[in-house]
Amino acid sequence: MTPRQDHDTTQPRTDVLGPPWEAETLDLGHDEEGPVVATLVSRRAAHPTGRAVLHVHGFADYFFQVEYAAWWLERGYDFYALDLRKYGRSLLPGQTANHVTDLAVYDEELDAAWSLITGRDDHDHVVVSAHSTGGLTLPLWLDRRRPEALAGVVLNSPWLDLQGSALLRTIGTLVLKEIGRRRPRQEIKREVNGLYGRSLHRDHDGEWDFDLAWKPLESFRVHAGWLRAVREGHARLQQGLDVPAPVLVLSSDRSSLPVEMDEDVHVTDVVLEVPQIRRWATAVGAHVTYVAVPGARHDVVLSRRPARERVYAELERWHAAYVAD
Repeated sequence: MTPRQDHDTTQPRTDVLGPPWEAETLDLGHDEEGPVVATLVSRRAAHPTGRAVLHVHGFADYFFQVEYAAWWLERGYDFYALDLRKYGRSLLPGQTANHVTDLAVYDEELDAAWSLITGRDDHDHVVVSAHSTGGLTLPLWLDRRRPEALAGVVLNSPWLDLQGSALLRTIGTLVLKEIGRRRPRQEIKREVNGLYGRSLHRDHDGEWDFDLAWKPLESFRVHAGWLRAVREGHARLQQGLDVPAPVLVLSSDRSSLPVEMDEDVHVTDVVLEVPQIRRWATAVGAHVTYVAVPGARHDVVLSRRPARERVYAELERWHAAYVAD
């Protein structure tokens, strides 16, 4: 795929997070559902340093983790977050939320964001960060592009394999890929109890504020074509990538499958299987640091404070050892 160099962008506007956060729309043309856009959200550090972070969200998600951004801003990094097409700020009326049939489609907005950050905004030291499904999409892009200004990679509970039995990951995947090829819009039925979302949102059992239209408690529908694309991404990553920078992979120390609101919802990963993250973390590149954080949630930076403080301590240690200089 050849990167486009001529993406139109809107003038920066005040973001929904409020000033000094800004957002600009990246025009990605049209697909079968109409106009397609991505959104680059940003905030500048107190003093220019030539350093930046680019963050990519997970599935049924968008950028709202301002405490995480503040950690980087305090260290002199301008912070950028990309709401991919059909997610969050970029979800337009009439679009199928989150749906693509090839993860490489996201190369277009990632290329555009990188060009703006390193070209227009003149950053030559960029750390990339991603959560969950973004933690699959971003390493695949890095392996294809190998951008020169890349200084480090932070993956927060990356989705590196399919949850469930070995039968589901083998024969089940073959069936899924065929359905995804023939009927990409077919919904894949699944049970989502909403406990994870409730554990996060301040109107329920959590402490965070986010837009429930963009990050619904019971997630969005999953379609066969999208899941086929994810499984193809898993297969590519598991063959081994060559991301050319130090990588930090963070996760909880264990997973659980609660059926009602209890302590496990707050102190484990209730979305992905931690052993899979551990198994495949080193497939990302040649220089990977993996840390399992006791008591962390799926999005480790949205954990309760004791686990969150451990997350930032590990991030500080890794940054000082491999990235800061």
